[in-house]
Amino acid sequence: MPEPSWRIDTDPDPVACADLLASAFAREPAVSWICGDSATARTHWFRSTLRTHAGLAGARRAALVGPDGRLLAAAVLTPPGATPSAAARAGWAARTVRHCGPRALGRTLRYLRATEAGAPPGSWTLEFIGVRPDLTGRGAGRVLLDHVLSTAHDTYLTTADPSNVPLYGHFGYTALRETRLGPLTITSMTRR
Repeated sequence: MPEPSWRIDTDPDPVACADLLASAFAREPAVSWICGDSATARTHWFRSTLRTHAGLAGARRAALVGPDGRLLAAAVLTPPGATPSAAARAGWAARTVRHCGPRALGRTLRYLRATEAGAPPGSWTLEFIGVRPDLTGRGAGRVLLDHVLSTAHDTYLTTADPSNVPLYGHFGYTALRETRLGPLTITSMTRR
């Protein structure tokens, strides 16, 4: 059951969101495939990715914050049609190679090529949503996802974690397609 003292922050710090997501995605198949088992690489990858994302016009982050001010859950959304500039992509690529290695860069680009074109026109993309691992199953993710869905009605997402498919289905998402990429089966889903 959600705590009454939890609140939504609609402009959380990108680094704090990245650090929370790096922890939340420690065992997520796609992030593990991209970053390996390295917590350091995963943290740098999320920091670089969210730094680039923060530069997109209209990009949104939202976080669920506890009474002590710490982030409990974080979500990242991209508006319809938004893409980073060539300079922003080059900066992201350089940071990713420097801190995570060329394998992480190559695998991220392969994942993006396999999934980016699938977003229905006019849909927001729910890039990431994650909960602090010690709060899993306590309602934090539901509270944040309910907020996200109330502000971005048409959303698209991809997941490489098969256990997420029925979870998102509960929130009104329907599967569009499955894509095989290396060891991953990526499910693209939409909610109108």
